[in-house]
Amino acid sequence: MGKDKKNKKKIARKLLNKYRLVILNEDTFEERISFKLNRLNVFVIVMMVSVILISCTTVLIAFTPLREYIPGYSSSSLAKKARALEITADSLKTQFALKEQEYNAIKNVLLGDVEGEENFKDTSTNTQKVEIDEIDLTPSQEDIELREEVSREDKYSLFDKEKANADFSLFPPVKGSITSKYDSNEKHYAIDVAVPKDTPIKAAADGTVIFADWTADTGYVMILDHGFNILTIYKHNASLTKQQGELVKAGEVIATAGSTGDLSTGPHLHFELWRDGYSIDPSLFIDFE
Repeated sequence: MGKDKKNKKKIARKLLNKYRLVILNEDTFEERISFKLNRLNVFVIVMMVSVILISCTTVLIAFTPLREYIPGYSSSSLAKKARALEITADSLKTQFALKEQEYNAIKNVLLGDVEGEENFKDTSTNTQKVEIDEIDLTPSQEDIELREEVSREDKYSLFDKEKANADFSLFPPVKGSITSKYDSNEKHYAIDVAVPKDTPIKAAADGTVIFADWTADTGYVMILDHGFNILTIYKHNASLTKQQGELVKAGEVIATAGSTGDLSTGPHLHFELWRDGYSIDPSLFIDFE
């Protein structure tokens, strides 16, 4: 026990022994600065400086952009860019899917293809089934007059629900004799209008040219997108005056009539009207004669 006390006293004396730290001028040996220190003071000062340095380093790493230069820490700017690229890639994926769907619809329009009779939906006809024998279908004079009035009013109105969204009307692209009517049973989803060669073909409504090119079967073809998922198609043209991507106004000349393509037998316009990927009889909405 006595030896332990002696060791403790010896350690305490070493820690508390005072030393003088003097800074001299090397040339004149003039004393410039002096400090009275002991080992305990030095130890405390070193510990305090260490704690301050560690605290400052932690703050710099945790709350300033300097942490991005430390290996192992991810860059916030890189993380933001990665997120932005992820969102962009997702948007491009969605746009690609929509464009692919639009491409398939346009391909079906060009080929005149409708997927199966059971999937075919002609939006211009009433598919509701009724028992004919149970209903008196003889119209009254008032009914006849009302139908004629409604027919005159709605002749150039494509769909009732379009009225709430836009003032949308269709106008005849040409005037002439109808040589072939719309017949879904024969897969003739168009109206053929005989006109002299080089007759101006006009846009049926405001729209955007989404296809303007040559095809072997139908010659020069023009397809216009009018919004509301409505397309109009003009085939067998002698020439086209608009290019893909151009905007056109209703009544603006977009082509000249001709007899191009393997399926044409004379100068005429082959005109189709499509909505939501389904064909519609154009004569229900346009007076060609």
